[in-house]
Amino acid sequence: MPTELVDSFGRVHRDLRVSVTDRCNFRCSYCMPTEGMVWQPRDEILTFEEIERIVRVAVERFGVRSVRLTGGEPTVRAHLPVLIGRLSALGVDLALTTNGSSLSLLAEDLVAAGLSRINVSLDSLRADRFATITGRHGLDRVLEGIDAAVAAGLAPVKINMVVMAGVNDDEVVDMAAFGRRRGVEVRFIEFMPLDAQQAWVDGDVVPAASIVAAIDEVYPLESVPRTSSAPAQQWRYRDGAGSIGVIPTVTESFCSTCDRVRLTADGQFRTCLFATDEHDLRGLMRGGASDDQLAAVMTSAVEGKWAGHQIGQVHFIRPRRSMSQIGG
Repeated sequence: MPTELVDSFGRVHRDLRVSVTDRCNFRCSYCMPTEGMVWQPRDEILTFEEIERIVRVAVERFGVRSVRLTGGEPTVRAHLPVLIGRLSALGVDLALTTNGSSLSLLAEDLVAAGLSRINVSLDSLRADRFATITGRHGLDRVLEGIDAAVAAGLAPVKINMVVMAGVNDDEVVDMAAFGRRRGVEVRFIEFMPLDAQQAWVDGDVVPAASIVAAIDEVYPLESVPRTSSAPAQQWRYRDGAGSIGVIPTVTESFCSTCDRVRLTADGQFRTCLFATDEHDLRGLMRGGASDDQLAAVMTSAVEGKWAGHQIGQVHFIRPRRSMSQIGG
């Protein structure tokens, strides 16, 4: 029987987020800088074999049962279906977060390799605004990718919208309507201080309560009981036309039930998106470390996990890496 990754607060960690690359084909300013981005040398990025080894240790030693592949943009990693095939063979619930720009070409191959679920990041349905946010004209390709994911049988297909005051908050109801039409769940995410420009302030955050109120006024909602470790608060439409999720990271922290750990593309083990320290698994592996040694580092890291990120408090420390370098 596997042991468990348990921190000093009694939280059991069974969800592993794996960044497979730091590269992306969009340049969202809140995710990566609009200029001056320095990519990791390719030899510093974990190989598929190294990723598979770490995931296997997490599954066999600690009972990790959910793995999500992130980036950067994971679909720019060559031969991604090969990695998905290797990881799906470990018996995990395997998901992917993507900007969707390549999904129309890859969706069927990803499903055939063993991918179960997918989240597509989409912050605007307006072509001009989409181009401003991402630095590229590509909304049509993302919409085609969402349709391709649904057609390929990925379930559920979820849309992630980061809601930013004065940027796209006027599209909340439009995005909800889009989800209803497409038969996909939209998850509205409060803007977090992980922007590459480090310009985030409290006023940029649109509170979850305001998001729900705006949608409820047009499409009446009712709350759904929250599972213990789910980051999203679920709401379903009273007319039966699906549901939405709202992730209130800033205004209603769910740190007390968080069960996630993270592996960056360059092999650093992190216990939180906002962690200020990392644990070098890549260096251990390339130095000849055993699985026991890898497991010991993961155990020690989780045992020392803090109570919560403390956003908005005077002693909050912003992590040195932005979202694209950590993995969402």
